[in-house]
This record gives sequence, C-alpha cells and structure tokens, in this order.
Amino acid sequence: MLGTPDLLRSKGLKVTPQRIAIMDMLMNTYEHPTAETIFRTLAPTNPTMSLATVYKTLDAFNQANLIQALTIDGESLHYDYNTEFHPHIICEKCHSVKDINVDINSEISEIVEKVNSKINHNINKTQLFFYGTCDECLK
Repeated sequence: MLGTPDLLRSKGLKVTPQRIAIMDMLMNTYEHPTAETIFRTLAPTNPTMSLATVYKTLDAFNQANLIQALTIDGESLHYDYNTEFHPHIICEKCHSVKDINVDINSEISEIVEKVNSKINHNINKTQLFFYGTCDECLK
C-alpha cells in the first residue's frame, strides 16, 4: 500500500502538509466527516490551514477518485475514503453516516442494467442510502 505522499503523487496531486493531514484523517476513520468537521479536527495541529483549503483539497481528492463525496441531506457533503460501492445508513436525528457491510453488488448491478435498458443514460455512479435512528439516539 502506498504511503500518503506517494498516493497523492500517483494521482498527479501536489504533496503539501495540509493534503497529507486531510488524507491521513480520511484514511484512518470510519466516520464520514464534512469539510467543517475535518477543519475543526485538524485545526489544532494545522493552525495555518483554512476552511477554504479543506474544501479545495477535498474537491481535488474527489476529482482524482481518491475519495467519494456523499450528498446526504441535499445540503452538506460527507467524505468517504472507501470509493468502492457500499450502502450507508444515516441517522435522522444526529445525522451520523455509517457504512453498511453487506454484499449487494450483484443486486445493484442488476438494477443498474434494468435502469439502463429503460432510459438513455450511461450510469457511472450509484449510491444507496438508508435512513433511520442510530443506537445512540434510541437510548
């Protein structure tokens, strides 16, 4: 597995301390943070990093397919280092986003094929979200 600087270089991205910090945070969490959460988390150890830098970096990572941006509530983007297709569960109370570890790739492929046969589109991305209340909010 490539280290963060090599990973960034392999995608043609400039290596900076801020980019390394953001990528390392995403690589080492199962949370799906927003740009604001990333900024607040990294600010104490990266005092020169601005929120604009975080947004620009996340956009560059997303364009390079290093991460995926999840539009959860129509307003904010959450970021996920795992770019493979996998469903997510979103808590309607606390808005936490978690991965669902079930293998439904073959079923999704069938659905995409059915949709493609009915419309004139080339589907190149799928996201699946379930909504409910997490265990913490149920307590």
